Amino acid sequence: MSVVHVIGGGLAGCEAACHVAQAGIKVKLWEMRPIQMTPVHRSDQLAELVCSNSLKSEQIATAQGLLKEEMRILGSLILLCADQARVPAGSALAVDRELFSALVTSQVESQPNIEIIREEVTSLPDNEPVIVATGPLTSEKLFDELTRMTGEENLFFYDAVAPSVTIDSLDKNKIFKASRYGKGTDDYFNCPMTREEYENFYNNLVEADINEGHSIDKRLFFNGCMPLEVMGRRGLDTLRFGPMRPVGLLDPRTGKRAWAVVQLRQENKEGTVYGLVGFQTRLKWGEQDRIFRLIPGLENAEFVRYGVMHRNTYINSPQLLEPTMQYKINPALFFAGQITGVEGYMESAATGILAGINMVRFIRKKPLLVMNNCTMLGALTGFITDAGNKEFQPINANFGILPALPDRVKDKKMRYDEYVRRSQAEMMEIQNFLI
Repeated sequence: MSVVHVIGGGLAGCEAACHVAQAGIKVKLWEMRPIQMTPVHRSDQLAELVCSNSLKSEQIATAQGLLKEEMRILGSLILLCADQARVPAGSALAVDRELFSALVTSQVESQPNIEIIREEVTSLPDNEPVIVATGPLTSEKLFDELTRMTGEENLFFYDAVAPSVTIDSLDKNKIFKASRYGKGTDDYFNCPMTREEYENFYNNLVEADINEGHSIDKRLFFNGCMPLEVMGRRGLDTLRFGPMRPVGLLDPRTGKRAWAVVQLRQENKEGTVYGLVGFQTRLKWGEQDRIFRLIPGLENAEFVRYGVMHRNTYINSPQLLEPTMQYKINPALFFAGQITGVEGYMESAATGILAGINMVRFIRKKPLLVMNNCTMLGALTGFITDAGNKEFQPINANFGILPALPDRVKDKKMRYDEYVRRSQAEMMEIQNFLI
């Protein structure tokens, strides 16, 4: 019987490994931590979340909600664990980081067909089926091997992580709880700022960035993870129309909208740690400590984690991969996760599901699954493997990559509802295909 090597114990690797193992095929899951750590991981747990603890919207008439629905239909391990580790986050699915990783690790360890090997992989096994799911923090040695093997110049971008604070260190007299536009429950703490407070914060932020001599070459960053200070240097009001936008949030003490608002989202089950939403940063820790205390309510904040920036890497998937997630030159080699150029937790996990499904079908000599591009997962994999994509950049799930509806629907809500219905019909066909 074939043994499948899955390299990388992140979200995509765990999804792929479990899908293969549940089909009765032996899996060797390679994870280099804790033997070799990355710049941002803090534990040896599988599926550790290193950026936000939010898995984004659960509302089905959103791109993220639709992707989750498709993943659940395909039997997602990650969402099963996320449901058990959820913390309040309005209409979003957010999780307790440590509990979530512990649940995924337990699920993987309990699979009798999976052997977890704690060792760095520096070259791919010869003549054996392999799924590479090493993520954006692929070790330097393995990435050099992949670069040599593919013969392509691999691309890269820089990603940034937001800081977190303890709830007990916040000044509750200056902040209020609410979710934007009242969606879901009031799960976010909000720090309202006057115009004077905002401009003082802004000036300190961009001045610190300049003093630290940082380049603002925007080609280095994926827009979805743009460092706060880089975004701020686009203009005085950029942050007020971005992560610090006050719309949909009325201060109950004044009944009015603030000039700007910083939102804090719960990060653990106990509700003792909150993250600054959209505050990914590469500033030095001392400057973060000084500048973020200028936010009302955070004057005496206790930071349990400062923001960091790290290099993220991904392959030139349009030239290298099939929509099945197979390497074009070697059909026994599959890729999954952020190394393929999808951006986001759910996007990564979803490609892991697809790679796992297709690895099983490849071994059993069955036709491989190509997701219809009317589904969100199909649109994502179609985008990242489109050979005509000459300016390839990482991408999140979004309705803009779906094919147009046969008849134009002007109303946005009705149009999104129709996207959902179309995907649901296609997913029924896919379920029949997989039987």
